[in-house]
Amino acid sequence: MAMQTTAIQEDKGNGIFHKAMNSEKPVWIPGPVIIGAGPSGLAVAACLKERGVPFLILEKERCIGSLWTLKTYNRLQLHLPKETCKLPHMPFPPEVPAYPTKQQFISYLEAYAKHFAIEPMFRQEVQSAIYDARMGFWRVQSNESEFLCQWFIVATGENAEPVLPNIEGISDFKGSLIHTSRYKDGADFKGQKVLVVGCGNSGMEISLDLCNNDAQVSLAVRDKLHILPREVLGRSTFSLSMWLLNWFPVKLVDWFLLICSQLILGDTHKMGIRRPKIGPLEQKKSTGKTPVLDVGAFSKIKSGKIKVVCGVQRFTASGAEFVDGHVENFDSVILATGYRSNVTSWLKEDNFFNEKDGYPRNPFPDNWKGKNGLYSVGFTRRGLLGSSIDAQRVAEDIARQWNSETKHLRVES
Repeated sequence: MAMQTTAIQEDKGNGIFHKAMNSEKPVWIPGPVIIGAGPSGLAVAACLKERGVPFLILEKERCIGSLWTLKTYNRLQLHLPKETCKLPHMPFPPEVPAYPTKQQFISYLEAYAKHFAIEPMFRQEVQSAIYDARMGFWRVQSNESEFLCQWFIVATGENAEPVLPNIEGISDFKGSLIHTSRYKDGADFKGQKVLVVGCGNSGMEISLDLCNNDAQVSLAVRDKLHILPREVLGRSTFSLSMWLLNWFPVKLVDWFLLICSQLILGDTHKMGIRRPKIGPLEQKKSTGKTPVLDVGAFSKIKSGKIKVVCGVQRFTASGAEFVDGHVENFDSVILATGYRSNVTSWLKEDNFFNEKDGYPRNPFPDNWKGKNGLYSVGFTRRGLLGSSIDAQRVAEDIARQWNSETKHLRVES
């Protein structure tokens, strides 16, 4: 290597790297660089640790699991059972309930990082990452340093930044307008008239939280969507679906789920929520759109305590005009419009990730490996279970190369 570098040496005792950041030279990382210290980044780090491969995690925020710690509401619970949300090589403690709370999940992530001695470098926001074909390495530029590595793992996930809708007049609204990433507790909106825009799992659960705190809630529903009970016959709807898919085709399982939903929840169409023509599992597979798992909001809709309205046409200074022409005033608006990947804003390559949506071009299960040592973890549209599957595949692939090709690599500093 013609370029002078500063090496970060592996600590044989715990597999982490000691920082050598007192140099302006690029920092050579013998193992992979992982971007993101959320569940996906922690999962692949633990799998690498189990295989004896050193690594470095760069995290732009000040903590692990920053989306959960900094950008989620207080009443949040996992919508899927803990058995399907555990990360590789470490289950949830037995005392944690079937559906862990936000704080219980954060505690699990912290215990996971401690157990595997995973120590990310915090406040390291990646500004660019590009493969240098002449050198044969990735050049990763953060806000403080440049890193060089042979393997580069993108683990920033599907929810890297909020989606803010471009609705006419949104800047004219004079009340409080926030994205769900800034929403914490319904008590802050007690007695207010609140419009929630978006009817995914977050929109429904936040509407329930607002309702339970004596807010007058309107829920704007523009598109068709599936709502399912969280449990069927005493079992998680998700777990039951996965079990049934071992025996029956998707369309038959979808039919069963919709029959159960009709019996348990009732007719959603009567409440202003239309279902798509294709079933919930088929829709998830073809579009990635997740069905809503009801935790109590639909009963509030049926009782009239949460009012379903149609999509927003435009905002006014004091409220909103809807696509059916009616106008209503609101004190606050909460945008439950989701998140998106931001990978293509800093990763300088155009083959592996799709520029339009920031996901790997190849769908699951072929989404985890690109060219020149590029990998992804957590872009499966299959939640934490998908991240765990990715993490194990990526770690196994890199470990095979590490053991056969690079364990004797020496870089002149």
